[in-house]
Amino acid sequence: MLNAIEVILICLVAQAALTDLAVRKIPNVLVLSGLLLALILHLLSSPPWAPLSQWLAGIVAGFFLFLPLYLLRGMAAGDVKLMAMVGGFSGPALALQIAVLSYLIGGVMALLMLGVSGRWRDSARNLAQICKPLLLRLFGMPLLPVPLAPSASVGGVPYGVAIALGTVGVVAWTHH
Repeated sequence: MLNAIEVILICLVAQAALTDLAVRKIPNVLVLSGLLLALILHLLSSPPWAPLSQWLAGIVAGFFLFLPLYLLRGMAAGDVKLMAMVGGFSGPALALQIAVLSYLIGGVMALLMLGVSGRWRDSARNLAQICKPLLLRLFGMPLLPVPLAPSASVGGVPYGVAIALGTVGVVAWTHH
């Protein structure tokens, strides 16, 4: 049976997924409310100070697990903040599991979206343009990264959906 923390977490990630699908944005108010709710629920359910460290460690873990993709322009800041909120509810160990499952689900979603849109070649060209300076730098050539034009994007993945599905999957697996 799900506890209050898990039920509220699932409700929040479901709302984030629906909002991400509808307007392609995850509202800061949803993330901040979730962080506050997680802290309150952790404080009410455990001995003092233990949940505070679990809450904070989960936030840091969730944030830093998704930060590299944001820095590589592979996802939006709202997705990173949502994963930090999920970590605040789940703690660092489950945040890692949720992030890995969300990465896998997001990758499948991206491949499906590329297949439906037929923009495989554009995607391969963009990937080559991003990776070429990195590979040349590995061989000792001092090159600057080449930024992609904003119009070069082949589309975005509503990663809030992947995070929601990853969260539900991990929570369901822990009760299996």
